[in-house]
Amino acid sequence: MTYLSAEQILGADDLAYEDVPVPEWGGTVRVREMPGTERDKFESTFIGKDGASVRMEGLDGFRARLAAATIVDENGKQMFRSIAEAKRLGEKSATALQRVCDVAMRLSKMSEDDVKELAGN
Repeated sequence: MTYLSAEQILGADDLAYEDVPVPEWGGTVRVREMPGTERDKFESTFIGKDGASVRMEGLDGFRARLAAATIVDENGKQMFRSIAEAKRLGEKSATALQRVCDVAMRLSKMSEDDVKELAGN
């Protein structure tokens, strides 16, 4: 058996992406799996100061934040980086956001149970 070196692991192009048609927006967006540190940061925005998960009200903007964290350009660069941009994204079609989020959750191996845990359920 041959084991991978640190260099091989760090050099691997291992982030999945998928192009998602969004007719409500008039085109296609690229959705990328969240890297580990980005997923940790994303999840931490739903954790209270005491370390406990926030209640469901704390998931306000969840879809917009997830879409903002995972929509990338053709070079893999995150397109929506600010809180203000994520909030504006949240004003877009719920159907479109859900379509993007379904792919983002699948690619990032984020389950409904993970979302419930963030909500404190």
